[in-house]
Amino acid sequence: MRRMIAATAAAVLSVGLISATPALADSHGNGKGHGPGGKHAPADADRLTKAVKVNGVLRHLRQFQTIANRHEGNRASGLPGYDASVDYVESVLDKAGYDVTRQTFEFPFFRELSPAELTQLTPEERDLETAVFTYSGSGSVTGPVIPANNNVIPAPPEPGSDAGCAVSDYEPAPEEDAIALVQRGTCDFGLKAANAQEAGYDAVIIFNEGNPERTELAVGTLGEPSDIPVVGLSYDDAVDLVEADDVTATVATETETDLERETQNLLAEWPGTTKNDDEVVVVGAHLDSVTEGPGINDNGSGSAAVLEIAKQYADTKLVRKQQRPVRFAFWGAEELGLIGSQHYVDTLTDEERGDLYANLNFDMLGSPNFVRLVYDGDGSAFGLAGPAGSGEIEDLFLDYFEDQGLETDPTAFDGRSDYGPFIEYGIPAGGLFSGADDVKTEEQAEIYGGTAGEILDPNYHTPEDDITNVNTTVLQQLSDGAAFAVGTMGLSKQGLYGDNARTTARTQLAQQKDYQGDLALR
Repeated sequence: MRRMIAATAAAVLSVGLISATPALADSHGNGKGHGPGGKHAPADADRLTKAVKVNGVLRHLRQFQTIANRHEGNRASGLPGYDASVDYVESVLDKAGYDVTRQTFEFPFFRELSPAELTQLTPEERDLETAVFTYSGSGSVTGPVIPANNNVIPAPPEPGSDAGCAVSDYEPAPEEDAIALVQRGTCDFGLKAANAQEAGYDAVIIFNEGNPERTELAVGTLGEPSDIPVVGLSYDDAVDLVEADDVTATVATETETDLERETQNLLAEWPGTTKNDDEVVVVGAHLDSVTEGPGINDNGSGSAAVLEIAKQYADTKLVRKQQRPVRFAFWGAEELGLIGSQHYVDTLTDEERGDLYANLNFDMLGSPNFVRLVYDGDGSAFGLAGPAGSGEIEDLFLDYFEDQGLETDPTAFDGRSDYGPFIEYGIPAGGLFSGADDVKTEEQAEIYGGTAGEILDPNYHTPEDDITNVNTTVLQQLSDGAAFAVGTMGLSKQGLYGDNARTTARTQLAQQKDYQGDLALR
């Protein structure tokens, strides 16, 4: 899963869409829920769910771990470990009988070759915790640290700093090497860095804004490659630098960027036709890891679950009974900005996008300190509603887990994973998640166990995200929930929409996206 991403398109596109609220049979055939029902859906969906076992999912995860072990410890897009992962997934799907397609695309590859360093030299010498920004340039710069003119210290309760959003926010840099110190807020990280460079600075330190939940080490992406080193800093460390006199420091980064690196999405669909070929259910998970580790939970777990569901869908022959096509998708380059799924949706024709009935997304299903999380498709918990039909997908998952006697929590529908490009185009979406870098609350610890006050995946985006750090209990539970949703949506004769809502929604699916920006860049 990509770090610090929040897309606003869900709320934008949900405005004006007709809510799909016809009376539907529930996913268990009781006629009282909101999930898709139908004559054959309950037994067949249950059959698929029972066929998907955690041992099957773990078999794929062990293969992903072996691949990472053989390829510099990672499975990142643009590197050999990802190519080997694609080969493995393709071999499983091909053997199961699917038509498998590779979709090749170029993307701006980036990796850190050695850890970034930030050393304060005067008035005292000390190493400061830092991290490189994605697409930072390489180099070592020593010089005075000069704060932007409009950094807001102390920080107010609410975010709002616009420091560095204009070139004039920086004092003209001295002739010798100099380092700009600028506060997060309002505009893209990349714009802050570019403005500092235009003002003559040779490196940039971006520090967190200092409002509640914005005090830790600032990290993120510049969106596009920079020529100068750009690193992050916590708010408290930045305050120390601002309040000191005559601060000098060294910023050092070593990175690799390739604007035309190739990678692939992998798509699989059962050959033949269905009764509703214009209602394609896309079931996706990103296959790539970060360059720092093997990515077994993020997102080997989601990929392995989707792969095992596809395998069992074919092995049980339930795929031959499907009422609408299920297209299994394994996305590339998610970790650098949802690039693979965005490329897929962008390159469809309007008619092809109009045929996308729903997207189910599964990203991180085995977090060690887990919470069972369901995307808040109707916006009732976080106020970010998805396109019409997303609430019905949410209800499908909620009904399933309620029947299993398992509690769930909502998670914000904020575009942080590969469903984001789908909801930008008004395509209904939903999915499951076991948590990344959010902190577990006391209440959640009472419900799910684990440790309150710690993040849900302590190994997130690290080399320790390996096969030994996957919670198999939640992996089984969420894999089952995913299988039930796939079986229900693929096999149910009754869909998510009533006739009127379906007609209206289809006119929305092909509309041009109204994307208001990516808060990961801010």
